[in-house]
Amino acid sequence: MASGSYAKKPAPREPSETLSPIPLRATRQLQATTPVATDEQSHLSLVAAKITQVLHGFQLSNKLLCAREGVRIVDEFAPRPLERPAFKLLILSITCAVIFFGVLLSAGIYQRSGDQQFSAGVFNGQVYAVQVGGVLAGRWEGSGLLPLNGNLPIHAGPYSILGKPTVSADFINRVLDSYHSPAAGKGQVLYDLGVKYGVDPVFALAFFQHESTFGNYGEARSSLSLGNLRCIPNAVCRNNYAWFSTWEDGFEAWYKLIRNLYVAIWGLTTVDYIIPRYAPTSDNNNEAAYIAAVKHSVDNWRAGIITA
Repeated sequence: MASGSYAKKPAPREPSETLSPIPLRATRQLQATTPVATDEQSHLSLVAAKITQVLHGFQLSNKLLCAREGVRIVDEFAPRPLERPAFKLLILSITCAVIFFGVLLSAGIYQRSGDQQFSAGVFNGQVYAVQVGGVLAGRWEGSGLLPLNGNLPIHAGPYSILGKPTVSADFINRVLDSYHSPAAGKGQVLYDLGVKYGVDPVFALAFFQHESTFGNYGEARSSLSLGNLRCIPNAVCRNNYAWFSTWEDGFEAWYKLIRNLYVAIWGLTTVDYIIPRYAPTSDNNNEAAYIAAVKHSVDNWRAGIITA
């Protein structure tokens, strides 16, 4: 049997695990580690971190440079003053206020535009409308008749209020009676005042009908006003209307208003021109309907027709 260096040697045995002489309880348990990132992910992370570091350094150096040079740094991403919600709300509020006061100013200018005779007036804290002439009330309310303008048309058609009576006092009483007017029996007074002021009483009767159905409805039941006149200096002012002590006083105030203000001062002689000033659309009136109603009543009464 061969021996020596050529003899079969036993195969080396793997070393067995050696147990640590340190007890298990004395060792510190390590946390589980996350899987190692791939080379590409690690490279990208390093590049991103490097770029962030460079940008941060550049921004810091830029701020320091601007601070030394006295340059104010503006953050382009910061909200601009005009874009802030509070500033927008302030601008909107100012705009609304300007528009509001502009409307008020325009209304005031419009109210005061034109001849002063068309302005509204104030008496004892009460406003009276252009219907009674505003600041001209002191002129037309005075006793007597104001002289007429020589250029006024003498014959301006069937609906000119100037002229002699076209109905009798008796006919006026019949109309008032048919409507059970509280002013019944006052036909002669209405007739005589028409003659005094040169106004056909048929128009006074037509206005009386349209305003209050001859005193049966509305303010006229208490104010005794033929035409529902607004407050004037020479009458008691209640509810923004002129109140009279008798129907006779109410009749004469209407005649004086029409004759002295509408005719003598304003030069208006026909129903078509008087009513738009007397009962304007701005005061919630239907001018066309008012004019048509007055003309219809005048036509019927001149023809001797009484409808109730």
